[in-house]
Amino acid sequence: MKKDFYIFNNGELKRKDNTLFFESSDEKKYLPVNEINNIWVFGEVDINKRFLEFASEKEIVLHYFNYYGYYIGSFYPREHLNSGYVILKQAEYYLNTEKRMIIAKKFIEGAVLNILVILRYYRNRGIDLNEDIDVISNLYKAINNATDIEILMAIEGNIRERYYKCFDKIINKPDFEFDKRSKRPPLNKLNALISFGNSLMYTTVLGEIYQTQLDPRIGYLHSTNNRRFTLNLDIAEIFKPVIVDRVIFSLLNKNVITSKDFQRQLNGIILNDNGKKKFISEYNDKLNTKINHPKLDNKVRYKRLIRLELYKLQKHITNDDEYSPFIAGW
Repeated sequence: MKKDFYIFNNGELKRKDNTLFFESSDEKKYLPVNEINNIWVFGEVDINKRFLEFASEKEIVLHYFNYYGYYIGSFYPREHLNSGYVILKQAEYYLNTEKRMIIAKKFIEGAVLNILVILRYYRNRGIDLNEDIDVISNLYKAINNATDIEILMAIEGNIRERYYKCFDKIINKPDFEFDKRSKRPPLNKLNALISFGNSLMYTTVLGEIYQTQLDPRIGYLHSTNNRRFTLNLDIAEIFKPVIVDRVIFSLLNKNVITSKDFQRQLNGIILNDNGKKKFISEYNDKLNTKINHPKLDNKVRYKRLIRLELYKLQKHITNDDEYSPFIAGW
């Protein structure tokens, strides 16, 4: 199984012989090039053309984050698996309003049903979430009647607003009150965790798309426009509740992340490097956690589930196999 590598220090990333080498003022490290899927860069890291050529040859995707932890872009090597036929089918389903809506609704259905799984899980552990579950369940019924993407996104927005308000009950820590969703910059610590976790999820999905024949520039829920990538945003909606949000709950309920792991920047609050490292450690543990797959005889890692989700979508647009989103079963 290939791994992801994270760089927080400033330094230089380069090719050395037939492998990769990272050098900083206090660290020198060889990276096993054949074992790496993605490299996540949080520090100020210098690279050159020779390195990029080698990374492209080895099919390694690089994801860049700025000092504040915001995702700024990816080095997405020349597609090695892209199929002209698959890309044409993706475009066909995007341009056909009815076909696009069917897929977009499935993404929202998957996201909302996984949100309800999370809420019922914590309700069964004594947290009063009955009213929230009822409200979200009623909003969920409106998805099928949505006639365009804007209405669908509005329904999803209302559901997430109600869902995020449940975080205070689940976490129950005055220092981590939700208040309201805020981004760029996050205005409180909980929003900083949500934004950082969602960015990790978007880039994780992007790395998995690279291993398929799908083109990440053609999404269905998020409109294909001036954004570089949109399909990863679509698929991430399904997995954010069961991966990102559960990571946040675990980190806070176990007191792994505390107020000391944040700093004020740009009139907002962000995770410091120590907080980012703690989050990434828990996030990777979650991605590598195995669960029983409803249609397979063996257990599957969450990260593998993302790849399987992409394969299901590809079969939907190429073979007319009806796409059904992953719903957590615990």
